[in-house]
Parts: sequence; C-alpha cells; structure tokens
Amino acid sequence: KKPKYKKGRRPGFADRAGAVFVAGFLICAAFALTLVILYRASAAGQKQEAGEQAEAIERPQAVGERVTPENPASPGLSGPARQPPGPALETPRPAAVPAPVASPASVPAPGSTRPSAAPVSGSPGPAAAVRPERPPEFPRKRTVVFVIDDAGNNLRELDAFLNLPFPLTIAVLPGLPYSAEAARRIRAAGKEVFLHQPMEALGARDPGPGAIYAGMSAEKVRAILEQNLAELGPVAGMNNHQGSRITMDETIMETVLLVCREKGIYFLDSRTTADTAAPVAARRLGIMIGERDVFLDNIQDKAAMIRSVHEGLIRAEKKGAAVMIGHVWSSELASVLEELYPELAEQGYSLSTISRFMMESAAGESSGY
Repeated sequence: KKPKYKKGRRPGFADRAGAVFVAGFLICAAFALTLVILYRASAAGQKQEAGEQAEAIERPQAVGERVTPENPASPGLSGPARQPPGPALETPRPAAVPAPVASPASVPAPGSTRPSAAPVSGSPGPAAAVRPERPPEFPRKRTVVFVIDDAGNNLRELDAFLNLPFPLTIAVLPGLPYSAEAARRIRAAGKEVFLHQPMEALGARDPGPGAIYAGMSAEKVRAILEQNLAELGPVAGMNNHQGSRITMDETIMETVLLVCREKGIYFLDSRTTADTAAPVAARRLGIMIGERDVFLDNIQDKAAMIRSVHEGLIRAEKKGAAVMIGHVWSSELASVLEELYPELAEQGYSLSTISRFMMESAAGESSGY
C-alpha cells in the first residue's frame, strides 16, 4: 500500500539525508560508549596490578625467605635483591682527595688522602651480608711541563715569565747581549735554566751565534757546547733551537748526548722535524731524553694559545705527561699561562720542570718517555 502524503508534497533528498545522518549518529554514539566502558575496565585492572607491585616492593622480606629467580624480592623489577634485616651498618665513603695547594715553587701532585671513616661498630645478624667497600678512585698523576725558549735577546720580555707562580723551564740562547744576565735572573727567580742550543736547520735560516752545523767534527761540536755551557753558568739541560738538519744526523746527536751525559744534564728534543734521530741515538747510548708534545704559540693569538694548552692537557690525560714549548717573545703567552694556572691546579695537574719530570720518570714515579 503506498504511503499517503499531503497533497502537493513528495519525499525529497533532504528527508532521506536526514534519516541517514540520525542513524549514523546513533551508531557512532553506541561505539564511543563501548570504548569508554572498555577503557575504564582496563585502567582499573592496571591500577590494581600497580598497587600489587608497590606492595611487594615495600613489604619487608620475611626472615629466612630465600631470594631466587623464581621468588624475587621485588617481582617484575630488575636490580639487587634486598638484604635480610639486621643491625644497620654505615657504608664508608671513599676518602676525599684534597685539592692541590699552589705555591710559587711547585704544585703538589694529587694522590694524598685522608683515612676512610670506620664503620659503625656492631655485629650484623647471621643472615646479614655486608658488601665489601669499593676502593676509592684516585686520579693518576698528570704532569705538565712548560718550556719557554729564546731568552737572551732582552730582559723586558723575560720578566713576565719570571713572575709566573709555578715551576718553569726557560731556555736561553747563547752569544746574545743578555744571555748571561738572563740565565742569572732565571736562577734567582727560582726557575730552571736550559741552554737553547742553536743548530742548523733545513733551509737558509741563520740559527744564531754558537750554532752547530752539519759536517762539524765531534771535537768541534764538543768545543761549541763547552763554550755555550760555560757562558750561561750552571744549567739543568739543553734543547735545540731550530736544528731540523742537525737532529736528523744521528752521529752528531750522539756527540751532543754524550756531552749531556758527561755534564750530568738533560736533553729535550724540540722535535722541529718528524725525522729526528735523537731518540735512536739516545736508545743506542742508553740515555733518556725528553720530547716536545705541543708548540703553544705558532699562532700569535690568545684563543689559539689556549687551544694549544688544552691540546697538551689532552695528551697529558692519555700519556700521564705533556711538554709544551712557547717563546719568550710571545706578547700574550705569559698572561695566558697565568690565567690558566688556577684551573690547572684545581683539576689536579702537577706542574714541573724538565729536570724534575725526567728524574721522576727515571725513578718510576711518573709516566715518562
């Protein structure tokens, strides 16, 4: 039977669309209500499970209850098992390492300690287990040596380095107007004097007075070294000024090292060439020598000098020591070192001279070359 409509009206598109919308709305509402019910049921279950776990963690373990993988003290959680109850014990803390005390003469190396605090007296229960005390970790000794080359041209440049409040080695060039006076002032200031021995370089550069040249006999090399050492007075050692050609000559370097051994002084290879023969000659003679790690002032810029110092500190961390060479004519180097010194002392670096560092190395008290 066909539905009756009012006269002049038939069902149109709007009527059919409205019916579809209402039906869709009812279906979506029913689906959303179902999701809400399921979510609340799931949340309640999770909350109950979390409460059971928290209770298991906080619940004291019964005396005599055995902790096994099948019966963990804290179900569902990783970590060490709980200890059975017993008298409380105080776990000793690692001994504190005192900060280095700066002094004009030296910077003490880290490593001195105070005794650890004794644990509280008392006898733990039969089921109690005391974990062994972890030994305190001490930083290994890290030695930093600053060497300042090219003193002797004037005294004005030297003064800034003489006032630095830590051990320092200053190498003096021979045969210059202020060579002898510079050496005297360095000793008076409590710093260490080295002969900065001029040696021929590759190329046409003039190494200066009192230099050693290729082709010289052993007698001539000895005579030059004797004269330069006598001019500067007592010195702790020598290092090469320029010298890329001479340090490649194993025969001449053997003569230089033999003079050092006879005089009881040290030799520091400035390593102006990667092809230096000084280490080979030293091994043949059974002599220990020092070697430069970093040049500080190849770039005359404060930021670059600071980066060079940090590069040296990285090497000291890896090797236990680092030798860094700068020059007395670097206008900002002294102020950079003075600025960085408190930080070095605070971080536990031991500042030393070449001779002291090499003596400690020979005695096995410091990692060395």
